[in-house]
This record gives sequence, structure tokens and C-alpha cells, in this order.
Amino acid sequence: MREISRSVPVTVAKGDGIGPEIMDATLSVLTAADARLAIETVQVGKSVYERGHTSGMTPEVWESLRRTHVLLKGPITTPQGSGYKSLNVTIRKTLGLFANIRPCVAYAPFVRTRHPEMDVVILRENEEDLYAGIEHRQTDEVMQCLKLITRPGCEKIVRYAFEYVRTHRRRKLTCMSKDNIMKLTDGLFHQVFEEVGREYPEIEQEHRIIDIGAAQLADTPERFDVIVTGNLYGDIISDIAAQVAGSVGLAPSANIGEGDAMFEAIHGSAPDIAGQDIANPSGLLLAAVMMLVHIGQGDIAERIHNAWLTTIEDGIHTADIYDATRMSARKVGTREFADEVIRRLGKQPVQLTPVSYPSEAVAPPRISVETRPLARKELVGVDVFVHWRGGPPSELAALLNRIHSDAVKLEMITNRGVKVWPDGLPETFCTDHWRCRFKAKTPDGTIRHGDIVGILSKVHGVGLDFIKHESLCNFDGVPGYALGQGQ
Repeated sequence: MREISRSVPVTVAKGDGIGPEIMDATLSVLTAADARLAIETVQVGKSVYERGHTSGMTPEVWESLRRTHVLLKGPITTPQGSGYKSLNVTIRKTLGLFANIRPCVAYAPFVRTRHPEMDVVILRENEEDLYAGIEHRQTDEVMQCLKLITRPGCEKIVRYAFEYVRTHRRRKLTCMSKDNIMKLTDGLFHQVFEEVGREYPEIEQEHRIIDIGAAQLADTPERFDVIVTGNLYGDIISDIAAQVAGSVGLAPSANIGEGDAMFEAIHGSAPDIAGQDIANPSGLLLAAVMMLVHIGQGDIAERIHNAWLTTIEDGIHTADIYDATRMSARKVGTREFADEVIRRLGKQPVQLTPVSYPSEAVAPPRISVETRPLARKELVGVDVFVHWRGGPPSELAALLNRIHSDAVKLEMITNRGVKVWPDGLPETFCTDHWRCRFKAKTPDGTIRHGDIVGILSKVHGVGLDFIKHESLCNFDGVPGYALGQGQ
């Protein structure tokens, strides 16, 4: 636990676009509230990318983060193009910030919303899924992005979510996934949710398919309390929830790991309004409030948050939430909004509910991941992906059936996941990317890795361009691969 009598080292990165404006506004409030911080300012983002650092960061940034373990960051602009990686994703994954906490709260009647009772927290897995960013161009017509879901990754975020509900005295935890389609990846996430949930019988639990769950979140968010979901889904639905609550500009975000943390607004860098002194600094300011709680300065966090609520209640609003026909009294810019929050330090809202925070740092729950015994793994076949622009699937099958092997036989060909041979339908649209499934025909139903090498050599030998292969394995007798659609 950190001592609260001394200044706490914090790394600050102002970011791009509106980032410098909203960070300066936020820091002015922190200073006026006597936050006990020793700030190390670093530069990240667009200008660093343009100097040739494809990660958007320099070694000096990592050195600062190793000293402080806390980052308050403005929004970043990632240049378009294949040569650049998202700085946000890099930081989250490199520092192991596996839990992304995004509270989405309505501030009715002072901020326009159709859902005045909304108070939803979205807990997003932060390290894997499609955000691993493992992409390849495989043929003239087909790109691939690998969706990686791990049991340890699922266990960490799901257990963190249950502990969050328990610690914050929330009432319910909803898991959202798409395991009716992605039965292995999203199926694992749902399965882990049910397994871990049995350890928390006092917490109300439910599962929603992500599409209907997102629809219900947009239509009746009051039915939800805390939501735990995957990386991509969580990114999307937290923006939906924030906008439904009143404005994406109001939503903060905390990225929490076992030893490090990063705090930021959920919105982007908005370069179209940069430098105009109109951006809402609230998302970043409330992220700074979350940071203060994290480092054991709940007293300062409480003063700032209640001053912010009072400012909103008094109708002092930036352009994104200003509504002259309702509760807005005055439209202000970025700097003036911060000044108005400073003027109200020490005050509490009258209609909105005041907040209170512990005066000492609350250590994040220690998340243990169960070590499981190794499964019995059997190699039973191989999917070979080929780049081919010939005729109908039957012609490709004829080529592949020229391959003679005592170990495997051609079982199926799919195109974009749909079975097109045998017994495919002529109406199915096909691209130049084909999955050719070979299964064992040995007495025990298994093959060796050398058999796969032989198949790949023979596929090349009949004039086909193989792109990659995926081994087909059973784990404790259960297939670790999906059927083809229509199989």
C-alpha cells in the first residue's frame, strides 16, 4: 500500500489532437485540489511515430513507467497504414494491464439521456482476442486476423469481474460472448465464466449473446449492472453505453494489471476539433479521479469528483452536452470548464448523488490462475489452406485426390468456412482461399507430424500453393477444431 503523505510518481503523456488541451485542463484541477503527485511528462503518439518509432513510444517512456507504474494518458492518433501498431494496445499488453474498467453513468436531468437510472460498469478483457493484431494477407482476395482466446486470459478477467462486483457491492454480473457461432474461442470465455461463477453463489449471474446483449444495453441499460466481455466486444459496447448514458466525452477508463495501471478517457483524439478549446475534458478528469483512488488519494479524488458533479449540476456544460432547452445554464470551453470545477472544490452536489472514496489505496485483488493438468492430445488430421483460382471445387478435389497416403484421406473442402465439397451447392460464392481437410485413416485414428509434412510436400507436388496448415487434435477425446458450416 502506498503512503499518502508523500508525492506519488506518475507518468503523464498528453497525447495527440485534443489530448494536450484536456490534459492541461485536468492537471490544472489536480494541482488546485492539492493532489500529491510527482509528475514525469513523456511524449508519445503521432509525433513519435513520425520520428520513426513505429510503436509510438521511445525507450525513455518505458523507463519512466518502470519507475512510476502509473500512466495518465491523453488520446493518441495512430497513423493509418500497415507499418504502425496501436500504442494503446502495446502498453496494455506489454505491462499486463488485463482489466479495462469503464463506468458509464447517467447524470440526469443535467445531461440529456433517455435512461436516467443508468449505472453500468463494463469490464473488458484487455490483452488478447482480435486485438492481438496478428494479421496476414493470404491470397489475392483474402485477409486473415487471428482471434486468440486463452484460458488464463479468460480466468483473469472473469475472476477480476466477480471480485469487482463483490468489492464494490454491486448486484449482478453479466457475461457477453458469441459462443453460439465461435464455439471454441467465445465458448471458452463463457465456460470459464460459469466455472468461476460457482465460487460466487451470492452474486446474480447471467449470460447474453453479444448481439442481443448490445441491443438490450442500448434500449434498456437499467437491466444491467456490471458486464464482463472480450476485448473487441468490450471496446464497442462501452462506447455504446457511454453515449447512451449521455456522451462518450464523459466516460473514463482504467487499465489495471498486477503491478501497473493506465488511466485515460475512452474517446479518441478528435483532431477535427483540436486547438479550438471546445473539447470536454471530463472523461480524462474522471480517469484521473480513478487514478487518485488507485494510488491512495481518495480524499483528493472525492473533492474533485464532487466538484465536477456540482459543475454539471449547475449547468456549466461543454458543447457536446450543452442543451439550452433543458438544464444547461452556460456553454463553456475546455479551459473554462476546468476553472469552474476548481471554483467548486469543497462543494457537493444537491440533486446528483455525492461520491465518497476510501482515504487509502485499496490493493487490486490478487488474481490466481488455476494450473490445470495437461490434456491427452491426439493428432487426428490437418487442415491445409491453399491459394487456388481454378474452376469448381470438384476440380480442386480431383487434384487433391491424386495425393496418395496411407495415413490420411481428403474429407472436406470449405471456402470461407462453408463446405463446398463433397456435396456442395453451386450457389455458394467462392474466393481463392480454400481449406482442405485431411483426416486420419489409420486404425487408431491418429497420424504423426511427419505425415503432415508429407501431405504438404504432395500438395505442392500437384501444383497447388499452400498458404498454411492447422493441425487437427483431440484433447481428452474431444475435438479441438470446428466442423465446416454445412458439414
